[in-house]
Amino acid sequence: MKGALIILSLFLCTVNMFSVKLQELTCEIRQMPLDVDNRNPRFGWKLTPEYNGDIQAFYQIEVRSDGQSVWNTGKVRSDRSQLVSYNGKPLQKGQKYSWTVKVWNTKGHLSDELSSFFHTAPELPSSGAKWIGAITRKDARLPVGRRDFHNPSFKNAEFKEIYDNINPLALRSIMLRKSFDNSKEIERAIVYVSGLGHYNLSINGKKVSDDIFTPVWSDYDQTVYYNTYYVDSLMNKGENIIGATLGNGFYNTVGNRYRKLWVTFGPPTLFFEMHLHYKDGSSEILTSDTSWKYAESPVIFNDIFGGEDYDARLEQTNWNRPGFNDSGWKPVVLQEAPAGTLRPQQITSVRKMKEYGIVSAERIGAGYVFDMGQNLSGYPAVKVKGKKGQTIKITVGEQLDPETGAVSQKQSGGPHTYSYTLKGDGIETWHPGFSYYGFQYIQIDSADILVSESNKPVLVDLKSHFIYNSTSARGHFECSNELFNKTHEIIKNAVRSNMQSVFTDCPHREKLGWLEETHLNGPGLLYNWDMTQFFPKIMQDMKDRQQPGGFIPTIVPEYVVFDESLDVFRDSPEWGIASAMLPWLYYKFYGDNSLIKNYFDVMKNYVDHMTSRSTGYIISHGLGDWYDYGEHRAGFSKNSPVELSATAHYYYGAHLVAEAAKMLHKTDDEKKYRTLATNIKKAFNNKFFDTQTKQYGTGSQFCNAVALFMGIVSPQDKPAVMENLKADIHKHGDRLTTGDVGNRYLFMALALNEENELMYRMHNHTDAPGYGFQVQYGVTTLTEQWDPRKGASWNHFMMGQIDEWFFRNLAGIEPGRQGFKEFTIQPQPVGDLEWVKTEHETIYGNICVYWKRKNGKFHLSLEIPGNTKANVILPDGSKKKAVSGKYEFECKSIN
Repeated sequence: MKGALIILSLFLCTVNMFSVKLQELTCEIRQMPLDVDNRNPRFGWKLTPEYNGDIQAFYQIEVRSDGQSVWNTGKVRSDRSQLVSYNGKPLQKGQKYSWTVKVWNTKGHLSDELSSFFHTAPELPSSGAKWIGAITRKDARLPVGRRDFHNPSFKNAEFKEIYDNINPLALRSIMLRKSFDNSKEIERAIVYVSGLGHYNLSINGKKVSDDIFTPVWSDYDQTVYYNTYYVDSLMNKGENIIGATLGNGFYNTVGNRYRKLWVTFGPPTLFFEMHLHYKDGSSEILTSDTSWKYAESPVIFNDIFGGEDYDARLEQTNWNRPGFNDSGWKPVVLQEAPAGTLRPQQITSVRKMKEYGIVSAERIGAGYVFDMGQNLSGYPAVKVKGKKGQTIKITVGEQLDPETGAVSQKQSGGPHTYSYTLKGDGIETWHPGFSYYGFQYIQIDSADILVSESNKPVLVDLKSHFIYNSTSARGHFECSNELFNKTHEIIKNAVRSNMQSVFTDCPHREKLGWLEETHLNGPGLLYNWDMTQFFPKIMQDMKDRQQPGGFIPTIVPEYVVFDESLDVFRDSPEWGIASAMLPWLYYKFYGDNSLIKNYFDVMKNYVDHMTSRSTGYIISHGLGDWYDYGEHRAGFSKNSPVELSATAHYYYGAHLVAEAAKMLHKTDDEKKYRTLATNIKKAFNNKFFDTQTKQYGTGSQFCNAVALFMGIVSPQDKPAVMENLKADIHKHGDRLTTGDVGNRYLFMALALNEENELMYRMHNHTDAPGYGFQVQYGVTTLTEQWDPRKGASWNHFMMGQIDEWFFRNLAGIEPGRQGFKEFTIQPQPVGDLEWVKTEHETIYGNICVYWKRKNGKFHLSLEIPGNTKANVILPDGSKKKAVSGKYEFECKSIN
């Protein structure tokens, strides 16, 4: 019995010793990254609390390389569990490091140790790797250079001559292969690869990743991204084959179908390094060089705007596997390297994330139209059977022609088509690899369904592949109001569709990175998805295209430069201000000021550009509140003066730069931009504020809301301005009149001033303008206009700003001054809402909020992540503290 008690005692001691649970170790806010390029990377970990109120008291980190310790913090008294900076011996490039962490809570209980690893990015090219392909830039005769190729029409003889002069090989997809022998035991094999515009890579016939459309788009004159993959498991003893297929992407889009723009930096090209580390301690590097061979691929046409054609008769079976005879292949040529700096792609890649099947089918003439049930960004995937040489043509779109029932691309840009030519070998499976589109409907011509009714190929199966960036989802929202639930879903589907290498405006007509969406919808993006790598990539895009005077265009990467007649679409403060807004949003959600530090000059220089275009601290150019609502045609701002909008953003930019300078202890800059902000505010109020009526500008919702949100209104005038704002909303039947830019400022001006009941009434209806009209109309993604019947895109997320209100106000989740280490929960039970369930996964862990109203009581259930604190404010005004754990609160319902 005594022995049993001793064993039990030892068991309990062991349980107590490791009672604090560690999980999800990260380096640079990523798990096991292979391409860390920060000389002092930041470490992080999540904690599962042992009990309510559990907080970390100490931590210890050790970093090792080849079994040797390079940094050991010792036991550090700190509750910090994210963004802990490395402070050891200088890290070597291209090396693997392991690291271990353990923590103690305030009771002195020790966690079990948890280990992970990271790789530092190498210096590329590290061993003479070359850019290779089928044709040199000179021989390609491409119109290389950034020119005004916006909607190039073949009615213009110059454009037709340019296209006809291009060497056809310069636009073709090619396959490249390299054979090498290996006789040693491999410890690890790492590939660093960039194929422009896009590539598909295999080792011995097996894909290295599910990533598609790699690398991500960039301004190739400034930055070229490469991808990093472990490929140990794909390697053979003996002969190994590296295979790559290249497509054009945005690196080389010069098509002859739908031509939104032309841009080319050169013909398709490949950069490749494989670092092999053997168990005997030796290593070697394989590179792209003149020993590689190429052949034209079965992809006979590919264009990011025009679509893709595939001829299966040109397939070469097992071309990327050992034993293939490549004697008929041609030697590659060395190509001119792109001008941009090689950088590791740290943002996640695009992947096929969802799949949809046929909902219904209609026969249209000699073909069929299929409703796939969901509007999305992606491509069709077919299974087809037929004779060699037969071709099926595929047209996709988000709308149907009301007269013919055929797929229409009238509002989304066309022709964008796909074709597949059969090899005549049983059931053949295909989907495009280098082009995508926004669509819900698929039209297939020259084919029958399931059984052949004529001498046509037979369509055996059809799917829609929904492709978007594979960054992790971080949010969930639902409530008792089904209209709000559906609103949230169509917004999310629109965001997904436009979450590619950049945040695009639409997945069909333009596919371009208009910047205003990133900050006006920024909080919604941050609540719903992991933006830890996406926002830094957008900042790099802006830095890459910032001009010497500080100007940042409305679109980045900027693939086409508009002529002077369209300059208003190139330089608009509401778009360029993303350079100052994104670093602060990032800091607010993650407590990470690295974007403020790394891009301070970008922020400052953009404000300087606005100063250069101002007169008496007033700016008069730009798009203003784009797509504001009224009887007028949607587009240019009509309800509110452009100069009011531009100057408000000028002020806010100066204010944010002053705050950034204060954070970074840049005293002179803080003084300069603080003074500038004060002068702008004074000029703004002098010009736009009517001291008698207490209205700004035209008295529109945008005019008053933006002044309230940005803190431009004097405290003594704030109540009156707020009343004027509410009066205008009431005048319009509790409906909005704002647009793409004004929505967020209107929504948040109301929410921040305790007008959430009015917000609820503004959106809890099914007429236009409002999300409910779109839901009732039956669209599955948010549309460009409040009334989808008025045309334009049916897959835009620019009006999706209400998602911020769902999370921040209805659920009440609000980050603190430095992210979610300490935050606020202040739910707003408004209207006839009965309950709200919300989750948001922070870098510390998951916040869960569930509240309900019943029988005169308000009940709140909370889950607070380990090592964090929440300040809880209940609807009756009572305040509570919640620290790391699960809690239940109750009060009298105020409604």
